[in-house]
This record gives sequence, C-alpha cells and structure tokens, in this order.
Amino acid sequence: MPLTREATDLPDVWLFRPDVFEDERGLFMETFHEERYRQLGLTCRFVQDNYSHSRRGVLRGLHYQAQRAQAKLVSVIWGEIFDVAVDLRRDSPTFGRWTGRVLSEENRCQLFIPAGFAHGFCVLSDAADVAYKCSDYYDPASERGVRWSDPRIGIVWPLSQPILSRKDAALPLLDEVLSSDLPC
Repeated sequence: MPLTREATDLPDVWLFRPDVFEDERGLFMETFHEERYRQLGLTCRFVQDNYSHSRRGVLRGLHYQAQRAQAKLVSVIWGEIFDVAVDLRRDSPTFGRWTGRVLSEENRCQLFIPAGFAHGFCVLSDAADVAYKCSDYYDPASERGVRWSDPRIGIVWPLSQPILSRKDAALPLLDEVLSSDLPC
C-alpha cells in the first residue's frame, strides 16, 4: 500500500500511513521521503530529529515554542503511545481544541502536527521509543507549555495518574498563558 494521508478532526493535523514492505525476514519502510510527503501536502522542511524513550504511564507535554514554532512529524519505533496535538494558533477557529491518535510499532502511523500547536503524548505500552522530525531548532528561551489536564482543553487521556516531570506538572492552564507567550 502506498503512502497515504488521512484528515483528523483538526485542520492541518494529518495522520500518515507509510508504505511498509514485509516478508519472512522482517520489514522495511521509508519513514520520510520529502518528495512523496510534499505530493500529499506536507510542505514544511525538517531541520532536527529528536528521540525519546519513556516507560509506561509517562506523559510528556504539552509543549510548544512561542517563537520559532515547530511543526512535527511523530513516529513510534517501539511500543505504543497516545499522541496529542492542541491548536494554540491565536486567530484559529479551532484555538484550544485537541486531537489525539494511538501511534505504535504495529500500526506504523505518523502524526503531523503543524507549527502553532502544542504536543504531548503518554506511553501505553511497557515502554516506547518515539522519534520525531521538527521544522525548526529547539530554542530553550522560547520553550513553553500548557498543563496536560487543563479542563478548558479537555483532553481525554487513556490514563488518570500519569508520571510527569516537575516542569510538566507545573505548567500553566491555557487561560493563564499570556497572549505574547502563544506561538507566533
């Protein structure tokens, strides 16, 4: 089956299903091919790749950069996660809305999250290895976040007591974020 793109309930957030070749030896897949993704509407350029390893119950996020906003293409190499995107574009008609998808080594799906969205995920398997491409470089001075459990956003996470970093546990609610701290 060739590379495909599926819409989600938020404009510009897409689920990609890469082409996978399997036989008795295992599998091979292209995790990114600029020209093929561009033909399906993904026009941003990626400049940085990130990798995360986390154990069951870990929740990372919701993160974004106020300046130098990053688009991301998220994949799971091993394990399973629930991946979430929250629209934080100031003038967007879907501001504050979220969408989420299960990404796993089994389904091999990729979630494209445009610049201007917060991103987070929680680990559903014993552990998970997550790789994602970013359209801009990490900028510590621009790093921001929104609390994972913000009732205004209302994400329906598949766990109730996540393992959080101190930094993520202390993130503000969306209503507490200054307009100047939202993505440009």
